[in-house]
Amino acid sequence: MESTQLFRVEQYLDHLNFERGLSPRTIYEYHQELLRFLGFISQKNKNLPQSITRSDVRDYMSHLSESGLAPTSIRRAQSSLRTYFKFFLNEGLLDKDPTEGLESPRIGRPLPTVLSIQEVNRFLNALEIDSPFHWRDKTILEVLYATGIRVSELINLKLTDLDIGGGICTVTGKGSKERIVPLGDPAIEALVFYLKNLRASLDRGKSGGYVFLNRNGRRLSRTAIWSIVHQTSQVAGINKKVSPHTLRHTFATHLLEGGADLVAVQELLGHSDISTTQIYTHLDREYLRDVHKKYHPRS
Repeated sequence: MESTQLFRVEQYLDHLNFERGLSPRTIYEYHQELLRFLGFISQKNKNLPQSITRSDVRDYMSHLSESGLAPTSIRRAQSSLRTYFKFFLNEGLLDKDPTEGLESPRIGRPLPTVLSIQEVNRFLNALEIDSPFHWRDKTILEVLYATGIRVSELINLKLTDLDIGGGICTVTGKGSKERIVPLGDPAIEALVFYLKNLRASLDRGKSGGYVFLNRNGRRLSRTAIWSIVHQTSQVAGINKKVSPHTLRHTFATHLLEGGADLVAVQELLGHSDISTTQIYTHLDREYLRDVHKKYHPRS
């Protein structure tokens, strides 16, 4: 009780409520963060707010990090302490803010959704065979997974970009940079069937030479590709949010899981900076951890 009085906890909570107008939930969270901090510094025999130094706050942040707290939670703790010590400064009870210059932890990019090999197989076989556009849509999905290309790259593919005999296609990526991407046998087989049996009937002289056409014989739109992917994932019963980019992520992850070199994957994806590709090494580590946990007797 004496400690809370010395640190003016009740006055601080009133300040958050009446002067800052924060929600009850936010006040509760700030209160809990403050109590956790006060518990930590009491072990360092710091009995007054004026005795707390920048070093103490840094030690506390290190303690949170070593405890396994997520970067987002550490940032919330920092925000709480900054608000608390600003209250003391405004009240004229402190000369220096011990949270000044405190670096916030970097919050990594969230790992993208990836399909398992089993989910990919279900997905690629989920299209209705009696649909008039079955082979067009089937080919689109096969090419997306086989190449990892972006939607914009897919819809801009032209017949002249395809080398069916060589099993490759030329993709024009960001910054008009071209790269060569292998197609793989299933995608080649689907392409051959689509080009011979469906695209020829769709082309009415207005195709511009693009590979994938709509019912009017014009280039297929990005929205149409998204719709095809989304509807197919629903038919396949995949309980994940699947987009064309999901197939790109899946392509890269499956290559790395199979032992592909990171630089080779960077080239295939058309990344100018390898640090962009490195997110997939995190995905690969997650996969390895899952395998270890599932199969190792002492995991």
